[in-house]
Amino acid sequence: MERVGVFICHCGSNIGAVVDCARVAEAVKDYPGVAYSTDYKYMCSEPGQEMIQNAIKEHNLNRVVVASCSPRMHEKTFRACVEKVGMNPYMFEMANIREHCSWVHAGKNEEATEKAIDLVKMAVSKVCKNEVLMKGHAPVTKRALVVGGGIAGIQCALDIANNGYQVDILERTPSIGGKMSQIDKTFPTIDCSACILTPKMVEASSHPNIKLITFAELEKVEGYVGNFDVTIRSKARSVDMSKCTGCGTCMTKCPGKADDEFNMKLRKRTAIYTPFPQAIPNKPVIDRENCLKFKSRKEGKDVCGICAKMCPAGAIDYEQEDELFVEKYGAIVMATGYEQFDHSVYGEYGYGKYPDVISGLHFERLVNASGPTQGHIVRPSDHKEPKTVVMVKCVGSRDPEHGKSYCSRTCCMYTAKQATMIRDHCPDTKVYVFYMDVRTPGKLYDEFYNRTREEYGVDYIRGRVSKIYKEGEQLIVKGEDTLLGQQVEIAADLVILANAMVPNADSEKMAQTVGIGYDKDGWFTESHPKLGPVETHTAGVFLAGACQGPKDIPDSVAQAGAAAVKVCALLSKDQLETEPTVSVVDTKLCSGCGLCVPVCPYKAITLETIQERKGGKTVERQVANVNSSLCQGCGACTVTCRSGSANLKHFTNAQILAEVDALCQTMQ
Repeated sequence: MERVGVFICHCGSNIGAVVDCARVAEAVKDYPGVAYSTDYKYMCSEPGQEMIQNAIKEHNLNRVVVASCSPRMHEKTFRACVEKVGMNPYMFEMANIREHCSWVHAGKNEEATEKAIDLVKMAVSKVCKNEVLMKGHAPVTKRALVVGGGIAGIQCALDIANNGYQVDILERTPSIGGKMSQIDKTFPTIDCSACILTPKMVEASSHPNIKLITFAELEKVEGYVGNFDVTIRSKARSVDMSKCTGCGTCMTKCPGKADDEFNMKLRKRTAIYTPFPQAIPNKPVIDRENCLKFKSRKEGKDVCGICAKMCPAGAIDYEQEDELFVEKYGAIVMATGYEQFDHSVYGEYGYGKYPDVISGLHFERLVNASGPTQGHIVRPSDHKEPKTVVMVKCVGSRDPEHGKSYCSRTCCMYTAKQATMIRDHCPDTKVYVFYMDVRTPGKLYDEFYNRTREEYGVDYIRGRVSKIYKEGEQLIVKGEDTLLGQQVEIAADLVILANAMVPNADSEKMAQTVGIGYDKDGWFTESHPKLGPVETHTAGVFLAGACQGPKDIPDSVAQAGAAAVKVCALLSKDQLETEPTVSVVDTKLCSGCGLCVPVCPYKAITLETIQERKGGKTVERQVANVNSSLCQGCGACTVTCRSGSANLKHFTNAQILAEVDALCQTMQ
């Protein structure tokens, strides 16, 4: 016999200010199956949980309903609460009367209260149909994969490795380092970026628990938490890594030229190259698109081959092909970073038309000692030192019409940093900054901004730039000073655009490959913005760095450490508990149509052949089979199944219909 305890939470005033919680408790106390009903101000608090536990004992309750906030926030809390007094956690049910009632019906107290009563009755009807479920167990592969070799990926891998676990860093470019390797200085301390990053890169490359897989991409992810099967595509370097000594002779002799992507195409590089002097691994790769030998082969010829002739180690291998291999991991960390917004969208700014209109990352390469100008700040057009520089913030940020609606968070500070660097290198150069707002939320950030204006004399103008055009040898920047209420025109030698941070172009494809969520802009989404900032909705997959949203280096490093802790906690277990809320198939009803197979986002369903006796004969037919370890209980298969053979534990057809019936009764 069902004996349900109902507990209505006020959630302080979040619920109690709109919903009459005492009335809800009173309204359901005589509902079929209810043996006890009460309300309390904070049900998730220690006294609230003790109230639930005492009621279970005193009233011999075998089921519990808590009406409070979102199950995403507190379902685990209350399941653990009832489990402590011997109740199966799946005999518990939550009714969301905060997000579904008080928050969306503010000012409509009577309607919100009636709706809350209906929701609680539905939860009671469902919990009466609940069954005892037991968690399963799965083994754990004590090895992690970090996708992305930027500062977040490197830090995360080091933290995991230092705790004694094997970890691989997968990087699509020839070297680890990411965007930070292109930056000259970091704010607010103006530390040398390479001085911070390079030791980390060296430590990662020499760590006994870390394996670097560079110039490779994620191809496919199968399996489940603790047991991921990851297919990796190792791209052909045309250089035998086991033979190459990194002497660099091949690069000095190569006649092929191409735009240097690392230096933002401000100079040329050879067709066989390492991205930058501190690259790890410091061994070259051949750019087949620009290599004279590979280009000639496409034309039916076979010329050049100088690098092979000059290589003393015989490491050049033109016949190399891409290789696919599969590795097993217990956890995956996504640290794929970001890209710059394509500010050519703003045609009025002249980017791509005028060589002296550059991005912030272009400037970082100009001012870097190993950059195309050896650290001298000059105009790309004529290599003259600029006497007037205009910097434009929020190019692509906070502009839903042409760019992105969000703030990129780092632009204010790196603009201030670059302005001070210009004044340090060129003391006589005048610097103007056009801005919408100045946002300095980090430690020492506001102090740095104030110093930029007061000590370095950088002139900040509040307003957007409307147009940039050429007049003689100078660029005319037209904008508005909203504080003075007047139009402004500045003749500049160099214009630097602070363009937005955006997800990688293939971020959505990557998310689909791994099986994680992403938002409208393409950023990977966390399981909960407050309580699960590094977890994803796919168990065993975590986030670190700017792939989750715009952030600067300290935040990326902090998130990397948090992700590493989650990974280590997972890998420390010999076995993992798996949720029993998975799909099951009634083979008697299954027709073997296979519609559920492509629908499953976790690839948990396969078709298998079974034998059965029919008419005195043994016949074979296909039926769907669910791998309970892979299944995440999304329910997509159950709504697709035409025969009704697929059912989701804890959300069965009978349980859902019980809720529907309860609602229909209240509407009569």
